[in-house]
Amino acid sequence: MYSEKVMEHFMNPRNVGEIENPDGVGEVGNPVCGDIMTFYIKVNGNRLEDVKFKTFGCGAAIAVSSMVSEMAMGKTLDEAKKITPRLVAEELGGLPQNKFHCSNLGAQALSKAIDNYRKKQAKGGKK
Repeated sequence: MYSEKVMEHFMNPRNVGEIENPDGVGEVGNPVCGDIMTFYIKVNGNRLEDVKFKTFGCGAAIAVSSMVSEMAMGKTLDEAKKITPRLVAEELGGLPQNKFHCSNLGAQALSKAIDNYRKKQAKGGKK
């Protein structure tokens, strides 16, 4: 059974979409359940100025993506990297055990987007 917060984020997901010319992109997927998440970030200075996502998956995967995007918005890159699957699940009021892996995917996709941004910076990218 899903919490009211999970249902709210599933029915009204925040920050859905794609950022044009993103500073970082992270995609993860779970071949077992078929969920695929892509996170797009825009960075200003050292802060996440915008976070958007596209998720193909179950209700929990969509709710997790929405929550991760809200949790990350405005945070520094280091603060955003500290968003863990457990924190995401707690913010959503819990997830059923068989859906906990969805919270892993959300945190991983965001982390990969930040890593992608940092790799671009190391290679002399913009900003």
